[in-house]
Amino acid sequence: MTRTATTTTAHLVPVAPSSGALRPLGLDEVTITGGFWHHRQEVNGTNTLAHIEGWLEREGWLPNFDLAASGRLPEGRRGREFSDSEVYKYLEAVSWEIGRRGGDDELEARLRRIVARVAAAQEDDGYLNTQFGRPGQGPRWSDLEWGHELYCLGHLFQAAVARVRTRPDADDGLIDVARRAADLVCDVFGEGGDERICGHAEVEVGLAELGRALGEPRYVEQARLFVERHGRGTLRDIEWGRSYYQDDVAVRDAGVLRGHAVRANYLASGATDVAVETGDDELLHALDRQWDATVARRTYVTGGQGSHHQDEAFGDDWELPADRAYSETCAGVASVMFSWRLLLAQGDPRHADQIERTLFNVIETSPSAQGTAFYYANTLHQRQPGSEAEADVVSPRAHSSLRAPWFDVSCCPPNTARTFASLAAYVATADASGIQLHQYAPASIRTTLADGQEVALDVSTEYPASGVVRVRVLTDAASPWTLSLRVPAWASGASLVVRPAGSGLEQRMPAARGVVSVERPFAAGDEVVLELPVAPRFTRPDSRVDAVRGCLVVERGPEVFALESVDLAGTALEASDFADLRLDAAVEPREVADGGVVVAVVDERTGARADVPLVRYHDWAERGPSRMRVWVPVVGS
Repeated sequence: MTRTATTTTAHLVPVAPSSGALRPLGLDEVTITGGFWHHRQEVNGTNTLAHIEGWLEREGWLPNFDLAASGRLPEGRRGREFSDSEVYKYLEAVSWEIGRRGGDDELEARLRRIVARVAAAQEDDGYLNTQFGRPGQGPRWSDLEWGHELYCLGHLFQAAVARVRTRPDADDGLIDVARRAADLVCDVFGEGGDERICGHAEVEVGLAELGRALGEPRYVEQARLFVERHGRGTLRDIEWGRSYYQDDVAVRDAGVLRGHAVRANYLASGATDVAVETGDDELLHALDRQWDATVARRTYVTGGQGSHHQDEAFGDDWELPADRAYSETCAGVASVMFSWRLLLAQGDPRHADQIERTLFNVIETSPSAQGTAFYYANTLHQRQPGSEAEADVVSPRAHSSLRAPWFDVSCCPPNTARTFASLAAYVATADASGIQLHQYAPASIRTTLADGQEVALDVSTEYPASGVVRVRVLTDAASPWTLSLRVPAWASGASLVVRPAGSGLEQRMPAARGVVSVERPFAAGDEVVLELPVAPRFTRPDSRVDAVRGCLVVERGPEVFALESVDLAGTALEASDFADLRLDAAVEPREVADGGVVVAVVDERTGARADVPLVRYHDWAERGPSRMRVWVPVVGS
């Protein structure tokens, strides 16, 4: 593991560790300028944010704060006990979107109006929650197993971090609201106080980053106390056991993530923050081991995590049924948070590989193309076509047959929104030697290296449709520095080309999986081109995953593909039973226009066969109800 004592300057980033192998480059240093992710960011900023705000208002989750401010609670309160947190996640998303755009008067006004309503509901001592603490409600902190009070505050703290990083001089009051609430948490739950934890981890990561953002070590210390208290059995046991909320084993003693998948990843993220800020290498090593085991044994090919519906939890090792995959969207968001923190701490490209897989095949799968309907859970096998969700009706959360506009538990829409709004902060990093590119998109990168050199780069690519990533240097270097590019684990046979400005001799070299680097005194006009082989490929499951033995999945670059019943229309398989279809593994998947993929499919009962186009998994069900499967049985299996 590589760690340094390099201090991180807090640019416009969700995570700003004080030390680590890599320094994240923020929204003020990296702009996604086009392509796949730019389009999603534009849809998110124009459609999704307005959609979320409308539903928060309509369902009463925002008006709950008005009721609190006017003393009318609990009468009229609507939503689940954690509905406050969706407002905070929305505020975080809007804050990052304002930072992404470099300012937006209309968005700024919307944010300020909501912050005023939230601030009016805060009590004199800093307490803020619309479900507890007033006459007719449960007392404060009376249900830490299920009440989500600290969880909600964790999301408040992350919203304040986004605000202080994007608008540190803002006078709307959000930062002060968060500071007063954090002070109260430290007073109540600090050393010698209430030694319980929250049943849903989140306050840990919120406190740690708020402490970094505001320069308040007290908040980081409180995050450390919460992390260390996990495993002491301070919460009541439940039917799924204390592992559900990670109160069965100390964080540093666990071997793998377990229990509720979102809780587990949020806790691991906060614990990584604590390990880095306190120099606790033992804890960091433990978290890294847990990440390894979880990705190897408890993670779907899409990057999705959580195979149990009843408790939204990880299953046992190799328990990854495709048709019962829960793979909650929020677990995908949380796993990206965990992987990113480990990447910054250690610099290992495997963590960036996992981020890429999860972004393309879980987080991007949830929202519709229009950004106004969502999956809560992400199945890998839809046996029967679903039914269209009504546009003005709240849906049960785990219905994944088709995307729905809103859920009774609607954590996923604002979670995807805050991720997309801040996505540029996950593209690149810097260290003492130079700059590293981790995710590929057309981008503008402008930063200053540790030695004071100003560097400007433009990235052009059609990734993932094309595997060619071109980096053009726009500034002359005073001394050599290193440009590093991630070569994904799937990219066997990649190559790197260095084209000096002017008439310099072009250099071509193989690029082994992991990281490929170029060190030179770069001149304006120099180009470094990474060529990744994105041809479609069959992927076989680990033989220990019983549920998909005898099946294959098709991948192309970072994208997972799926067989969808609507693509059988007009073929010899149109009348076939979807369950009887098999892949002919003797025929390699074939690439067609625009990065599409075609495979040979056989009806095992009738012998009929056809070449059938596959759909990118993140696009499935965009054409209406369908049957779908990611893992397809092979002929003779």
